[in-house]
Amino acid sequence: MMCKRVFSLFLLALSLLAGNAAFAQQEELPGAKQAKEGFNATEVIFGHIADSHEWHLFDLNGKPVAMPLPVIIYKPGAGLEMFSSAHFEEWEKMEDGKTKRSGSYNGYHLEKNMKEKLIADDGSKIYDISITKNILSMLISVVLLLWLMMSVAKKYQTKGSLTAPSGMQNAMESVIIFMRDEVAKPNLGHKYKKYMPLILTVFFFIWINNMLGLLPGGANFTGNIAVTLCLSVVAFIVMIVNANKHFWSHLLNPPGVPLGIKFLLVPIEIISLFIKPVALTIRLFANMLAGHIVILSVISMIFIFGFLSKVAGIGFVPVSLVFAIFMFFLELLVAAIQAFIFANLTAVFIGQAIEDIHHHHENGQEYNVTNEEIVA
Repeated sequence: MMCKRVFSLFLLALSLLAGNAAFAQQEELPGAKQAKEGFNATEVIFGHIADSHEWHLFDLNGKPVAMPLPVIIYKPGAGLEMFSSAHFEEWEKMEDGKTKRSGSYNGYHLEKNMKEKLIADDGSKIYDISITKNILSMLISVVLLLWLMMSVAKKYQTKGSLTAPSGMQNAMESVIIFMRDEVAKPNLGHKYKKYMPLILTVFFFIWINNMLGLLPGGANFTGNIAVTLCLSVVAFIVMIVNANKHFWSHLLNPPGVPLGIKFLLVPIEIISLFIKPVALTIRLFANMLAGHIVILSVISMIFIFGFLSKVAGIGFVPVSLVFAIFMFFLELLVAAIQAFIFANLTAVFIGQAIEDIHHHHENGQEYNVTNEEIVA
């Protein structure tokens, strides 16, 4: 039975990687002459992981099949405009040889290099609030998260909390108890219940989006630094708003430190306060982006060698697929680990801000002891 499960999992990974290879190979925009120019791995990789105003699905008879998304523009003085991204056609390379430009529609066009930008033909200032591939992927993950949590909550309402959980409820309860006992309680103390909804939401939101990004044609949502920055800002705001006097007094007026040293120490402490969300942002972004790039790079080697020689391309297929399968399973692990690390560090930073001070007496002397020191 175990062998059958391992074999089925192997076939699933192989099919997903094959799908990723096909999507990566066909990520080229319409109008590009790939056969004449050779395989451009950089363009394919960054085209796959970058955000876009359409969701490319597959190619049929050499023509791309993509799901157009709503383009929503706010132009000062003109108001909102909305139309389908299907109107952007006839891509062509610009003078720099790297940037591609779409045909104009309604006074706007798209330019794509490492990332895709919506630009007004006359160069005027516009605000792009379109439903892009990453935003749609986020909305899908939100729907999945709500469905997951509400279905589990419904089971508790109908069967009660004393009935043994089953199925998805059992799996979710195990994860929630783990996050409560290993993340929330050790870092947040007796106030952990107040912050459990935030910790669980952050964990499951990141985990679901990490997993969706591994599907063929999936959006690299958590590999976008703007996304991880927003998540880090939420954690930072919660930390600052709930910080107590003990936290601020130690930050701005460290006790037991000479006055001259305080002028050096306080700026360092303030800088370290803002480094925390930066560290959260870069850690999640870099790890998820690197995983996608490595997998796509390994798969791209097949097509790179294939353009040089069909024999070399076919010969490199087993090597590339074996290594890609290994990286895929590693990314499945990384997807959960990165969600856990982000949620855990969020709890750590909030716990440091809300930490209470306790007074202990020993031999007639009073000592100020924190929660962490008591636990230690």
